[in-house]
Amino acid sequence: MTLRSLTACSALLVSQLFAIAPAAHAADVSQHWTAAWATALQPIPQLPSPPPLYQAPEVGGRTVRQIVYPTLSGQSVRIHLSNAYGRAPLVIEHMRIARAVGGAAVDPRAEAEVRFGGKATVTVPPGGEVDSDPVAIEITADAPYALSSAMGPEQKMVAWHRVSSQTNYVSTPGDHSADASGEAFRGRFTHYAWVTSLAVAAPSSVGVAAIGDSITDGMRSTLNENRRWPDALARRLEQEGDRSVGVINLGISGNRLLSDSPCYGDALERRFDRDVLQRPGVRAAVVLIGINDINFQSMPARAGIDCDFPHTTVTAADLIAGYQRIIAEAHRHGVRVFGATLTPASLPAPREAIREAANRWIRTSHAFDGVVDFDAALRDPSSPERLQRGYDSGDHIHPSDSGYVAMAAAVPLQEIIAAARK
Repeated sequence: MTLRSLTACSALLVSQLFAIAPAAHAADVSQHWTAAWATALQPIPQLPSPPPLYQAPEVGGRTVRQIVYPTLSGQSVRIHLSNAYGRAPLVIEHMRIARAVGGAAVDPRAEAEVRFGGKATVTVPPGGEVDSDPVAIEITADAPYALSSAMGPEQKMVAWHRVSSQTNYVSTPGDHSADASGEAFRGRFTHYAWVTSLAVAAPSSVGVAAIGDSITDGMRSTLNENRRWPDALARRLEQEGDRSVGVINLGISGNRLLSDSPCYGDALERRFDRDVLQRPGVRAAVVLIGINDINFQSMPARAGIDCDFPHTTVTAADLIAGYQRIIAEAHRHGVRVFGATLTPASLPAPREAIREAANRWIRTSHAFDGVVDFDAALRDPSSPERLQRGYDSGDHIHPSDSGYVAMAAAVPLQEIIAAARK
């Protein structure tokens, strides 16, 4: 037997062992599905004794309850699970969705079971992903929903979205997915895991993806208050009366355009297809990325875990080439992509020159389908390399809650909506 045929046989065996009904991957194609909430995963550094920042909660044989805020309303949803970085099968024995009513508590009058290919239990192979069957439940935009997953007894968390800015919960041992009370959910963590999308059946709706680094992720925004700039953009849409556009946040803190990281996930240009182009209903994206590429090249190497590795030397030309590759990939899939200017970060002069050169190209090249000038919205007029004081969270890089509102206000809303509906 040749190596190629052996590989093919192995792949077939794995697919049979962990087979999931086709309906779970393409559930009810007659419906128009649009991602109403999403997050992007990153692998957890696997170390014998990880520092506290990278210690995952114990989840085997327990129930994980995660709180999400959809940005579209509807009467039917699908839940997307990912085992993208798993080294073993992801086993969820039972899953439910319910309206959250504070902390880990849910409303038992507004809840439903989530099934996969008609079954309560789902096993997702390493590297696999799966959609649930359609779930009949009323979804109200901007309201909290709890996704409760009773995990297999041997389950471990090896991937997460580390900075969720949202308190989530893990129970004492047992299946507590149907518990209305939050009493059993004594563990707390501020990550997302496994559940990477909630899509709503919403006719005539379109999705807009925000993708980037910690500034899109909402680093240093107020915990549990949805103060990231994509949240503020969703509220702006609602205030202007447009309830047919879903906004999803695919930022990863520490993420780079060109280089992978042991802590901060795959390079954005490598994850763009999975995290944006494969999301149902997404027709436009706002890309804000590059400041970590500029900064990490100058960071000192660290003993133990070096999250900034590799310390790749990056020029403005390198960033521009990466932007061009993303634009081409988006256009091949019929997705419009808007380039966001890199925000002030109080950089030393050589790094500031790279930021300024990248921003000039974003503004003037007309390579993107449009420009979102976050730099102009946040910079101090008297010192444009710095954030305005009122928009600075205090670290001179990440905006405050009011800074994130200013970013959302800078988005050319009608231009993006028109592009998404082309």
